[in-house]
Amino acid sequence: MSTAAVTTTNLPLGPPVRGKVRDCYRFDSPTFGDALLIVSTDRISAFDWILPTPIPDKGKVLTAISSFWFDLLARGPRPVAHHLLSTDVDAMGLPADVDREPLRGRTMLVKRAAVIPFECVVRGWLAGSGLAEYRRAGTVCGVPLPAGLAPGGRLPAPIFTPATKAASGHDENVSFDVMAEAIGPALAAELREKSLAVYARGAEHAAARGIVLADTKFEWGRLPDGTLILVDEVLTPDSSRFWPAAAAGTGRVPDSFDKQFVRDWLEASGWGKASPPPELPADIVAKTREKYLEACRLLTGGPPAGVS
Repeated sequence: MSTAAVTTTNLPLGPPVRGKVRDCYRFDSPTFGDALLIVSTDRISAFDWILPTPIPDKGKVLTAISSFWFDLLARGPRPVAHHLLSTDVDAMGLPADVDREPLRGRTMLVKRAAVIPFECVVRGWLAGSGLAEYRRAGTVCGVPLPAGLAPGGRLPAPIFTPATKAASGHDENVSFDVMAEAIGPALAAELREKSLAVYARGAEHAAARGIVLADTKFEWGRLPDGTLILVDEVLTPDSSRFWPAAAAGTGRVPDSFDKQFVRDWLEASGWGKASPPPELPADIVAKTREKYLEACRLLTGGPPAGVS
């Protein structure tokens, strides 16, 4: 069972802040107080463009995976504080004139936090821009690495490589020292420690499900009382490279559980990336949807509620 794709929302909650995938509304919930409503749509982006064709249920997959991880990370010997309050739209205290049906399964009510203006990237395997830099200079984001590492190979140990948060376009990799100068060495060191710890916990769980967590990016924020919490999405196919474990360590970069079908099709389509992108064919949409769902099933044990 599935529902029609949701590409945009216009809720009677004031003007939203729209990202590439999410529509965010400030909402004073009668149950939870001053909060943020985050709706994950089925929009998909590639090469810094939002594509005209959505991937049905993608927003539900991202929400289900993030919710799973927030719950898992909050338990155990080193619990991680996070921003998620509820994913139950009937419990959020929304006004009566808000149509709840399009929001079900794709909406998070979260604590408002002052977001730290850096992406906290952790890399455990060699891929993407890190691989390109390693081939050129023997480093990843300025971090020296041993010679002879293969594409898609495991790093000697995970590394923390922050990036600046771009309002549009690509984030820019920066050194730890640049981050420390901007936000202070103590906070930078705390973010590095926490990010590496969350990556290790995520990689351990993923490995038990036959998946390699090659790299990921986290966002952190501060509550008014100063508490540092994990915000945004976490350990989803949009924020992470997940590979089938059987394909890792073979001397090539494996295909990820994400929008690889979309990227490959766009690269072969003749689109020049300087004008609006073309519509995606139905088979590419179907293959991409199934790849996201496969990641959800493997990581969380099943598909999002109401999706098959």
